[in-house]
Amino acid sequence: MNRYLLLFAVTACIWLNSAVTLAAQAPGPKDKCPVCGMFVHKYPAWTAAIKFSDGSHAWFDGAKDLFIYLNNLPRYAPDRKPAMISAIEVKDYYTLKLIDAKSAFYVIGSNVYGPMGHELVPLARQHEAQEFLKDHAGKRIIRFHEITPALLKTLE
Repeated sequence: MNRYLLLFAVTACIWLNSAVTLAAQAPGPKDKCPVCGMFVHKYPAWTAAIKFSDGSHAWFDGAKDLFIYLNNLPRYAPDRKPAMISAIEVKDYYTLKLIDAKSAFYVIGSNVYGPMGHELVPLARQHEAQEFLKDHAGKRIIRFHEITPALLKTLE
């Protein structure tokens, strides 16, 4: 009987750990974008996140607002430092999964709009970004290090 109780306890722990992990991967109904103030959960296809080393998250309604935040951390999060960031994630346009923002390919100038209008459209693979660029009249593909405040101004 104790063996079954132990098996149940282990299974319950695994399930609870999975549930906590999944809950941390989606914004709640009260989570607002710190840049524009929109409720993020209303735009699940565009969700982006910054995860901090203390386990907290900043959720965004799109990659554009995430980069606006990153490029002006003292304004949007004066108590945070870049060293406190443990992950930066954007939603892949095709799979709708959060992916590492630093390895993503971003299409700009396309005919696809996000919740805040013109958007950086993130894709996990270069060939998918090239296909998206062609199919949606994009202007070019850029990488994480190329996203500057000046570039973001062109998307307003």
